[in-house]
Formats: sequence, C-alpha cells, structure tokens
Amino acid sequence: MKPLPPPKALKFLRWFCREDYLEEIEGDLTELFEKRYNQSPAMAKRQFTWSVVRYFRPGFIKSIKTSYQPNSIAMFRHNLLLTFRTFERYKTSFIINLMGLTSGLACVLLIYLWVNDELSVDKFHEKDAQLYQAMLNHHQADGIATSESTPSLLAGTLAKEIPGVEYSVSAGNFLMGKGTLSVDNKAVKASGIYAGNDYFNIFSYVLVRGNKNQVLADENSIVISEKLAINLFNTTEGILGKSVEFQKEERYLVSGVFKETPSNSSFQFDFIIPFGKYLQHYPNANTWDNNYPKTFLVLKKGIDVARFNNKIADLIKNKSGVKTTTLFVRPYSDRHLYNNYENGVLAGGRITYVKLFSIVAAFILLIACINLMNLSTAKASARLKEVMVKKSVGARRKTLVFQYLGESMLITGMSVFLAFLFVIVFLPRFNEITGKQLTLHFVLSLVLPSMGITFFTGLVAGSYPALYFSGFNPVNILKGKPYHSLGSPAARKGLVVFQFILSIVLIVCVLVVKQQIGLLQDQNLGYDKDNIIYFKREGKAFRGENLETLISQLKSIPGIIEASSTSFNFVGLSPSTNKLDWPGKKTSDQIEFHYRLVNYNLIEMLAIEVKEGRAFSEGFSSDRFKIIANEAAIDIMGLRDPVGAKVKFMSYDMEILGVVKNFNFQSLHESVKPFLFLLSPGSTETVMAKIQAGQESATISRLQQFYKEFNPGFVLDYGFLDQDYQAQYEAEQRVATLSHYFAGIAILISCLGLFGLATFTTERRLKEIGIRKILGSGNFGLIYLLSKDFTNMVVMAIMIALPLSYFVARQWLQSFAFQVDLAWWYFAAAGGAALLIAWLTVGLRTVKAAMVNPVECLKDE
Repeated sequence: MKPLPPPKALKFLRWFCREDYLEEIEGDLTELFEKRYNQSPAMAKRQFTWSVVRYFRPGFIKSIKTSYQPNSIAMFRHNLLLTFRTFERYKTSFIINLMGLTSGLACVLLIYLWVNDELSVDKFHEKDAQLYQAMLNHHQADGIATSESTPSLLAGTLAKEIPGVEYSVSAGNFLMGKGTLSVDNKAVKASGIYAGNDYFNIFSYVLVRGNKNQVLADENSIVISEKLAINLFNTTEGILGKSVEFQKEERYLVSGVFKETPSNSSFQFDFIIPFGKYLQHYPNANTWDNNYPKTFLVLKKGIDVARFNNKIADLIKNKSGVKTTTLFVRPYSDRHLYNNYENGVLAGGRITYVKLFSIVAAFILLIACINLMNLSTAKASARLKEVMVKKSVGARRKTLVFQYLGESMLITGMSVFLAFLFVIVFLPRFNEITGKQLTLHFVLSLVLPSMGITFFTGLVAGSYPALYFSGFNPVNILKGKPYHSLGSPAARKGLVVFQFILSIVLIVCVLVVKQQIGLLQDQNLGYDKDNIIYFKREGKAFRGENLETLISQLKSIPGIIEASSTSFNFVGLSPSTNKLDWPGKKTSDQIEFHYRLVNYNLIEMLAIEVKEGRAFSEGFSSDRFKIIANEAAIDIMGLRDPVGAKVKFMSYDMEILGVVKNFNFQSLHESVKPFLFLLSPGSTETVMAKIQAGQESATISRLQQFYKEFNPGFVLDYGFLDQDYQAQYEAEQRVATLSHYFAGIAILISCLGLFGLATFTTERRLKEIGIRKILGSGNFGLIYLLSKDFTNMVVMAIMIALPLSYFVARQWLQSFAFQVDLAWWYFAAAGGAALLIAWLTVGLRTVKAAMVNPVECLKDE
C-alpha cells in the first residue's frame, strides 16, 4: 500500500494552485514524497508540506476572479426568453396574476392620487408653518361647542396687543355668497369674500396686478381674478382703476388682479372686497358680542403655540365679559383634514377617510402580492425538472433567484403599465365620485412612488417563489426524497383567511353605509324639504319695501304654491346666542340657542308642525315681539306652560307665541338643538318658494323670466333645499360609492388568491385523486374532499370578520345622532355572499380536477 501525503497540505495545494500547473506539481511532489517516505516518514511529511508552501507564490496562485463568468447580456436574453415561454405555457396563471396585480395597482394609484391631493390642501402657502386660524370654544351646559366664527374686532386686537403676531386679518364669505358684478351692460355672477388689508401678506394667492400691501387698503377698492377680469373687461391689462358695479348699487375701483385660486385651496373665490365695507353694511357686527368672520394670523418664527394659546385663552372673556368663551389657534392647513371637534377636543375629520383608504390600498396591494406567491408555488411541481436540469449543469442559486425575481419584476412592470392605462381611462369617473380635479402627470412626485411600488411589489411577490424554486436540491430529488415548500400550509391558508376577512368586512361596511345613507335620505326631518327653491335677495329685491311685492308676485306665478323668506340658508349652520333669559333661569346656565329671522308663512310652507300656540300671522302686529321655540328649547328652559311666557332675547322683551315639534335644521350627525324663530321680514335675505311637484322645469323657466323683469341686469342664482340637505352627506355618499368599488376589487383579488391555493392543492393531490378514482370514488365525493378545506377557511374568516365588522360599523355610526340598527341580516348576507363566492371560485378548479382521467394523474413523464 502506497503512503499518502499529508491530507491538509495536499488540500491546501489543490485549493490555491492554478489548474494548468496543479497536475504536474502534485505528481512531482507525490513521487518525491514516496521515495523519502522509505527513508523517514516524518521527514517526508515535513518536506512535502514545505514544498507546498514554497509553491504558494503569485505565479502558481489561482486568479481571484471567478472562473464562472457568463455573458450577462446573453444570460439576460436567455432568461427573458424563458420568462415569456413560461408565461405562454402557463397562460391561465399568467392572466390571473396580471389581472390581480393590475386591478390592485390601479386601485393603489387612484388612492395615492386622492390621498396626495387631500394632504396638499392649503399647503401651498409660503408661510404655512406660521399660518394659524383663531377658534372659539363655547362652554355650555351640555358640553363644549367649537366654532370658526369670531368677533370682527379680534384680528386688530391680536395684531396690536399680543406679542408674536406678525399679521392678523378677518375674512368671510358667508353673508355675501355670490354677487353680481357688472361693467357697462355686461353682468357676471361670481363668488366673493370680505377680507382685511393684510390678506395677501398672509395667504400666497398670486397677484399679477397691484401691490399686496395696498390692494385692500381703500374700502372702495376690489380685487378680482384673471378669469373674472376677462369676463368683465375681455383683458387683464390696463384695468387697474377701472370701475365695477356691485349689485347694481355700489361702485368699486379695481385695485388688483390675482391668479385663479388653486384647486387644492379650501377657499374658492373670484373677487375680494375690503372688510371695512362689510362693517359699513353691518355696523352691529363690530362688537365683541357678535361672531361672524373668520380670523387668520401669522405668528413670528419660534413662537411656542401652546404658550401662545395659554396667553390668549381669556382674551375674549376679558373684552366681552362673556365668561364661557375660550380662544385658541390651530394650524390653518389642518382645517381641511382635522375639522371635527367633540366637546372642545379635536376628534379627527376627513383624515379618518385618508387613513382608511390608505390602509385599504395597502391591504389590496398585499393581497395581490399573496396571490402571485400562491399561483407561482402552484406551478412548483411542473417547473421542478427545469430547476433540476439547470442546477445539474452548474447553475448557481443566485442565478436562479435573479431569474425568478426577474419574472416577478417583469409581470409587475407589465401590471403597472396596464394599471396606468386603467387609471387614465377611469380617472374622469373617479373625479366624478370624489369631487376632485385629479390629473395624471408623469412628474417626479408620481414617477418615484410608482417605481417604488413596482420594485416593492415585484420583490415581495417574487421573493417567495425565487427562494422556493432555487432551494431545490437536485441530488435529493433524484434520490426520491420529497421536497418541502418554504413555509407551512397553515401559513398559506392563513393568508387566504386574511384576504376573506378583509373582503367580508368591506361587504358589511358597504351594506351598513348604504342603509345609513338611505336613512338620511328617508328620515322624517320634521319639515318638508321637497320642491323648495330658494335664492338670495339682491338689487331691487334687496330693498325692504319691495320684498313684500316680490313674494306676492311669486305666489301668482303658475306652479308656485307658496313663498316666504328667511335669514341665511335653512339647512346647516345658523346664528346662535346665549343671551336668552327666561323665568327660573340660573345665572350659571349658558345655553346656546340657534335662531332664524323669518317672514310670515315660512313655518306653514315648510310644514313644520305647531305643537302648542300658533305660527306668526299678518293679522297680529304684536307678533314682531314674539318668538316661536322648538321642543328642545322648551325642555332646556323647563317651562311647563310655555305659550305666553315672558323671555328676554338679547336686550328685547319677548313672549313665546308657540311651540313647534323638533325638526332637524342641522345634519343628522347632530342631535336636535334648541331653536327659535323670530319674526323680522325686513332682515330676511333668502327668498323661498314651494313648487308644485311635477312642474319644476316649467315653473323655473317662468321664475327666471319673472326675475329678469323684476330685477333687470341680475341673473337668478337659485338652489334647492333638498339638494342642500343631501350635500351635508357628500363625504358619506362618496365613501359609500368608493367602498362598492374597493369591496369589489378586494373580493375579486381574494377569489384569485383562493383559486391559486386551489390550484396549488389539486396540483399536489393529482395522484391521490387518480388512486381514489381507481378505487371507486365518485366525482361528487372528490369535489367535496377538495372543497372541504377551503370551506373551512372561509368559515373561519367569517367567524373572525363578523365581530370585527360589527365593531368597525358601530364606530362609524357613532358620528351620527340618528343611526340605523345593525340588523343581523347585514352580517348573514356578507358571510353568505363570501361563502357562495368561495364555492364558485373553488368549484371551477375542483370540478376540473375531479373530472380528470386517472391515467393522466398516475403516469410519470
């Protein structure tokens, strides 16, 4: 037996020595070792080891570059060709993957555009970080009410007396709304606001003509938009100093021209009149007791807002003597997303829907990725030989990982391209639903997130199959050892359960939202809102002596049943006061009473039911010093015999003339508040008329013709009471519509996931199916066997989803004072629909598997 050289030294030689020298060097050293071994084994081993060490020098060491250097371009072409051949071979799974990813990514892109727009509202102002809005907390017996309306004197006081305020301004459009501007014989209806002198120093609306420090300094000046300038003057050049007539009664000189307000501005207007003119029109508003405009301010850099709020908290208390009002400021750009206050504390707002849709988008994208994983692993047994051949001829795991990740990235890239096409096609409809003006521009802010979503989706969806396929050991497989997937079957089933949990929750939410919107539309509000048209008094009608003539002539128009007038719009916010005294009132009682100034016949026209006493009547001149209260007001005052009771409203001695049943003058988000009617025809600004049902179109045409003759030079700008009521629930209606689409997409993708798992399972059980058929199993028994596990998964998802959906629906309904009952059938219908959809989805695959020829199942390729 020949002696063997030292194994460690020999192994070291083979490791570092170049292949073209190795055979010769190893042969020479082995021959010398054998000769020396006969003389002295120990010396032979030492000499062999030393000789190996001497060869360890640059001329004999292998190159550090790996010998495996494939042509990258050729490999890329090869893998790309294989990928397309794989797509062609497995058409069904490719189409399902493409559909799932495309619909999921399209949904994500639409939600991204919407969320990005919501987050950008009011963020374009240069001083956004320093820009704040003043708010008031009114402490009442039933809690704290938060309001944006502030005293007209507040802005000037903050600027003069409070250190740290750089600019402060009053602004508002709630009393003016739309007005008629005219030049020569051209008249245009436009939206306007009153604003203080520093308005353009605070807000970054772009002035193209005029000096921002001077445009609102003169009370007889007006600043108009470029669009309005073109409508009035046909140009924006050389119009400074030109005269514009407002409401055919007042003349203003154009002092500036500004660009159109951006679509992501919460304030939209066409012209601005100095706030001083508002105080001329309403001198009683220039006190600490009246809250009408909004107040905006810019704080100096470095101001601690918490300390600033502590400093100004009692400002209005000290100025007005009203001890129930607290002042604070909030960031101006928060007003859009964070506009809901409960008991004086911020309680969310539109940000809730932003978060909700962001979570839905993330879930839909995750579901789409899960589907790609499931369908890819379902093809494992079919692609096993491909992996074996590649590994047998020397393919490394890294190469295989890149190949399968490349497949995933390619299908994701194709899905993103198709998703953009879908977004382009459906964006107009999406804008209709959301009330937005979203556009698809391939700017950096969209391209980078899209690339990130593509990479993330491809990586997440492809990493599982890539690691799974590349991990196969060809030697073990050839020896007949079973291969195991990465992750347990329980994990895959858990993912499908998760998909259906989300789908069932969405189905329940769709049903609840639909029922709640139906309740809002059908709820008995306590008054008749149907076929009530309204418009603002202006021009000749604005003069008090002509109001009676206007209403009288309106009643004579064919199709108009009744007409009257009121202050403000009837639906929504109304003025309120805590200056009402009644017999037995405690000095600590500070209750806010909402009120409206009305004309004769308004209560009758709106069919508000009089419970006690009577309504205002033209036959009693003393009615001008009487009030009509709702049940909520009487309950708070605690009056047993309210009719005839003496009260003091502000500084006027009044008498309760009647009591009306409660009616919802605010949205159904709010409970019914104490409310008062006061008779003051001359102070009413909104004319209302009841139109005969079925004759709306013809009557409106007659009304427009009458208004044109009654008010020459003015255009009738009207609205409908029922439309105003519906507009209060615009956000809920949009959520309802969007939730239909999102629920449909989630269910579609979940079904694709279930189909993927069914494919995966039946693929692995084909031989079992063949054996069972040979042993006599019928098709129905096999279908039941294959469907049982999927049914159990969906049932588990139902058991988890129903309590969760109940909690989500209950939380959403909490924002309404009037709610639908969460009937059992909402949940039964959602669970039943999910189970039926699952059976139909799985049935497509299991029936096909059960009908297969057992010979095809058992043969080995």
